[in-house]
Amino acid sequence: MDFNISIYLDKRTLIKHSKNLYRVKLRVYSNITKKAKLYSTKIDLSIEDFEKIFNSTIKVKKKLSETKSYLLKFEQEAIDVCKELDPFTFEKFERKFFRNKNAAINVAHHYLEKINALLNNDQIATANNYELSLKSFGMFILKKTKFNSLEEKEIEISKAIKNFTFYDVTADWLEKYEYWMVKKELKSFTTVSMYVRCLRTIFNDAISENDIKEDIYPFGRGKTKYQIPSSQKTKKALKSSQLTILFQATPETLKQEKAKDFWFLSYALYGINFKDICLLTYSDLNEDSIKYFREKTVTTKKSNLKEISIPLNDYAKQIIEKYSNPSKKKTDYVFTVVDKKDNAFEQKRKIKNFISFINLHINKIAKKNGVNFKISTYWARHSFASVSIQNGATMEFISEALNHSNMNVTKGYFSGFDDKTKKQFSKNLMNF
Repeated sequence: MDFNISIYLDKRTLIKHSKNLYRVKLRVYSNITKKAKLYSTKIDLSIEDFEKIFNSTIKVKKKLSETKSYLLKFEQEAIDVCKELDPFTFEKFERKFFRNKNAAINVAHHYLEKINALLNNDQIATANNYELSLKSFGMFILKKTKFNSLEEKEIEISKAIKNFTFYDVTADWLEKYEYWMVKKELKSFTTVSMYVRCLRTIFNDAISENDIKEDIYPFGRGKTKYQIPSSQKTKKALKSSQLTILFQATPETLKQEKAKDFWFLSYALYGINFKDICLLTYSDLNEDSIKYFREKTVTTKKSNLKEISIPLNDYAKQIIEKYSNPSKKKTDYVFTVVDKKDNAFEQKRKIKNFISFINLHINKIAKKNGVNFKISTYWARHSFASVSIQNGATMEFISEALNHSNMNVTKGYFSGFDDKTKKQFSKNLMNF
């Protein structure tokens, strides 16, 4: 075993205002690290009574007998928890042993653990998705979405999910949740999919920690399982003629000029995500290219991180020079949207505001020049892919340029292109 458990009388310090009482501790020893930790049992005993309790030849009186039973049960519970840990660590032991007894099967408990872990890893947006997911299930349990105040909403949802267990989540329950979200609350299948995928991860985590049995897992294929809906978003891209109009348009204000410059910078840099633009440092910037790791994958693909290399064309060089941070230190950000002193929450807020700024003013230019539908920063990414395919780029090139995890993701982009683009792609397939 990786551990040893025992009940221990800590004789280093007498209990305050006591002549002969010491703390009784649970001693946990790791055979891996060769270290021990002591944990409170909330019991105080004299040396004499402690020895009586653990001497099998002595029959103890009622009060001491109750204390003995309590301590032996406390010890056995610790042993049972440790047996489930592979490998044993003090952190895992403390998290499981000192939680509420019903926490193992409580969905909200596991959600909150996940959210805290994400926040500690500065994955603010992902943590927010899990929070929204849990609140959505709480509102479904309540069958209520309108509240008199935000405070009332938080209190009622908290009560609703307090006794929400994994055993409540069946395939039938999930089908009813999906129906309620789509038909009653008019939410999209994409939203349902996002929230339920969070729940599926929570299930998988609880199973891997031996908190629940795999046989209650409700997800999968078949009549007795729930299949998460998959919806394919249409990838929005501007046509070459629309890109030309937008690129040649004359901004009416400096704000519009900045929005246009950064929108086309993203386009020129292979549809680089705006968060990655904001977080580029001078160490990522070379004379003729940028090399960086996509922020989205840094925390999700640590074992398979892929450095992205993008050549800089004249336009990109011009925009970088125009808006670059004058300090030009290797560790500084190229642009001044965020600051090195910002914590994760402040960084997220600034980037979100910057993207909103770009979207607001690029749409003013677009509308002024005959593009009568809303576009966003993400359209720059899709437009790059669309134009690249029209120019004969292969799916492999697009996949690598957009840093997709697999070709299926790239196919999702391709499915959003118009028939003319698809025909051109098909025409170029045999140009070996």
